[in-house]
Parts: sequence; structure tokens; C-alpha cells
Amino acid sequence: MATTVLVSIICSDRVGLISTVTGELFDIGVNLGDTTFAVLGGCAEFTAVCSLPDDITMDLLNAGLQTLDVLKDAEIAISRFDLSAAHGETALITHRISVKGGDRPGLIARLSEVFIQFEANIVRLNSNGVPGGAEDQYEVRISAWIPPKNAKTCLATIANTAGELQLSCSWDEA
Repeated sequence: MATTVLVSIICSDRVGLISTVTGELFDIGVNLGDTTFAVLGGCAEFTAVCSLPDDITMDLLNAGLQTLDVLKDAEIAISRFDLSAAHGETALITHRISVKGGDRPGLIARLSEVFIQFEANIVRLNSNGVPGGAEDQYEVRISAWIPPKNAKTCLATIANTAGELQLSCSWDEA
């Protein structure tokens, strides 16, 4: 029976990183499930739920990844993944929301609290400074599952919260 693991890699960002890592995983027979990649400051973060073939152990997988030149400075962690590899309805993205403006302490906390009120789930969240703008310009992008019965009021409350913080807010349905 295949073993399900969580592969987490943090390293310097460089061209070809995803291609090299996923190519190595493919070559040894690893099947990728949910996978994320992000550049965070000067580093890159790759995380994937993977199904290992019977003949590949976590140690063999780690050893194979350690040989890749693009991972020479990487922190690689491989651990058993005993949770379900499949996600439920609340992990499906129904809306993409963007909030932009001046950076504020507590911005993400204030925005994320709104989702709880409407039984909505943040599936992905990205935030970063806006390139080419003023120094304190910031954008938060949220991909969320919002129950249809709560979508209109949830989105209005998010927009109101952003407005109270003097930020712009836009969204679209996924």
C-alpha cells in the first residue's frame, strides 16, 4: 500500500525550481496531490501531499531530493501525512477577493475574522507589498469558500471592513 507524505521544501528562489523538483518526484514514481508553491521574500516554499510507490521510503525520497543542485541550500522535511489526502467542500474556491491599500497592523486578522461570522473558509491567502507603488502599499489576495446563502452579506462585510481601514476591495466568483 502506498504511503502518503507531506513534502516541504524551503530554499532560495531560482529559475527552474518547480520543474526540477517535480521532475525528480515524477522520475521516482511519486504522485503529487495538493501542491503549493510561493515566493516569500527571497525564499521559495514548495509543499505537496504525495503518494509514494511501495519501493520508495521517506528516507530514499529525501536522499533523492538532497542530490538536486537547486536544493543545495534547502530545508527539506518529509513526514507521514495521516490526514485525508482529499479535501472537502469547504476547500473548494467560490470567490477570489483582493484588498489593496496602505499597510495596517492587524489587517489580515481583521479581514479573516469576517469569514468566521459567515461560516466561510479561507482556502488560500497571499499578501505582499505592491511593486512600484508607495512604500507602504499592500495587497491581500484571498481565495475562499463562502456558502451560497452567506455570500452576499459576507462579501459586503469584507468590503465594509476594508473601507473602514481605508482600503479598496474587489472580488469575483471562481
